[in-house]
Amino acid sequence: MSFWENFWDVIWWTLWVFIFFAYLMVLFRILADIYRDHDLNGWWKAIWTVGLIFVPFLTALLYVITRGQGMARRSMRAAENARQETETYIRDVAGAGPAAEIARAKELLDSGAITQLEFDALKAGAIARHHHRTDGHPAGRAEPQEPLAT
Repeated sequence: MSFWENFWDVIWWTLWVFIFFAYLMVLFRILADIYRDHDLNGWWKAIWTVGLIFVPFLTALLYVITRGQGMARRSMRAAENARQETETYIRDVAGAGPAAEIARAKELLDSGAITQLEFDALKAGAIARHHHRTDGHPAGRAEPQEPLAT
């Protein structure tokens, strides 16, 4: 065999592998959509699944034609839900800003749950954490200083 015959065989094989993996991605996407759709009853889910197993290309084509718009809406809804959950998680983990922390500490001070010294420590900590987030320096640590020239 010549170099060009081997080269085109590799290109042809690569093309078919790409098509096969793209086809598998479509099948798995359709299966995920079938089981994500709460409007589709169990019998229809079973029929679509059996069709995807025994006549996969035709069933996938029919599914995309008949239920493609709903598939897109469900996918967008799932992405929006994931985005909202991520934002909620980030907000919960990040916590409130320093003003909210100081306000909470003030409420505790006013109720008598903490002393003035504890309030001052909480206030300083909230401010230090805020400065740490905004300028990138660790909170509570002094920056290295140059020795003074004598």
